[in-house]
Amino acid sequence: MSQSGLPPHDDDHVHLTPCPVEDVTLEQRQAARRAQWKAREILAVAIVAITTYTIHGFLSALAWGVVFAVATWPLYRRIQSLWPRLAHGALLPALCTAGMALLFLIPMLFVGLEAANEAQNVLGLMKHARNAGVPVPTWVSRLPVGASAVIKWWNSHLSDPSAAAEFFSSFDARGLAVTRTVGSQVVHRGTLFFFSILTLFFLYKDGDTIMRECTIASRRAFGRRGELIGHQIIASIHGTVAGLVLVGVGEGIIMGVIYFLTSVPHPVLLGGATAIAAMIPFCAMIPVGLASTLLLVDGGSMAAVTVFAVGAVVIFTADHFVRPGLIGGSTQLPFLWVLLGIVGGAETWGLLGLFLGPAAMATLHLLWRNWSRERGMSLKEG
Repeated sequence: MSQSGLPPHDDDHVHLTPCPVEDVTLEQRQAARRAQWKAREILAVAIVAITTYTIHGFLSALAWGVVFAVATWPLYRRIQSLWPRLAHGALLPALCTAGMALLFLIPMLFVGLEAANEAQNVLGLMKHARNAGVPVPTWVSRLPVGASAVIKWWNSHLSDPSAAAEFFSSFDARGLAVTRTVGSQVVHRGTLFFFSILTLFFLYKDGDTIMRECTIASRRAFGRRGELIGHQIIASIHGTVAGLVLVGVGEGIIMGVIYFLTSVPHPVLLGGATAIAAMIPFCAMIPVGLASTLLLVDGGSMAAVTVFAVGAVVIFTADHFVRPGLIGGSTQLPFLWVLLGIVGGAETWGLLGLFLGPAAMATLHLLWRNWSRERGMSLKEG
């Protein structure tokens, strides 16, 4: 009998084993840590997605700022070594950023003034044509094919003042729409350019800190391979700037001199157009062909042939020998990969793709070389 007077129960003689509190607590902690890691990953992805969506309209401006900074960083370092007292303040980054901005704004301002003058001349010609008509130019009769058809159309649409007024009136509404579109695009592009220059200033100012943080983050995420990929991307941007921008400017200067010597109308404007078009492979022949056409219309057949021939030689040499060596030489990238990166990047991303395309192809080429080399070594070891 038990002390309570009740008969003994079997449960009184059962020996309970102690509960493994420590093991359960450890498992619970591990499960909690895994849940916290997943929650942190989800939160990080959500924050990145929300931030990217918030600034998606300015991503191209930020990318341009990064391209400018990477391309000009060696020059900025050299300027820092010349003026070490200004290296740790905001004055030197501001001065270098202002110099970069003027490097773009001065040619754009000049081109804008030239375009405005040409627009005024065109408006004056249209006004005169509405009052007196436009006589058939002398060069029309020298056309090798279709001269009579062009003369007939010209007489019926432009030679008569009333017909010319009706013909040019159809351009008024279109001209107004084009003016509005151009104005909105100028404002939009100007805003993006401002943010690109602002990004460049902060990258100049805090470049060392940003590079150190990017290196640490790359090593934590990808190890030493991430650092190699970063160096490959930087080298490809340097090579692309030298191969596209510098070579394009060189082609524009050479062809500008040729335009001036052969008396092409507006040689400076056409030279600038050639420099911009030459940044895209095989596109520089468009302004060269336009200059040759203008000379041919004015009756300078020999000068037109000379401009076209010299332009073809200069562009062929630059696109097939100078440019692939500068771009591919810095990253050991084959010419086909360079060409695909430039053309594909320009088609996909616009002007920004001229730099992103070769960088992506250079990175892919580096990954392929590393993977194929390691694969070959493992096969030999096996």
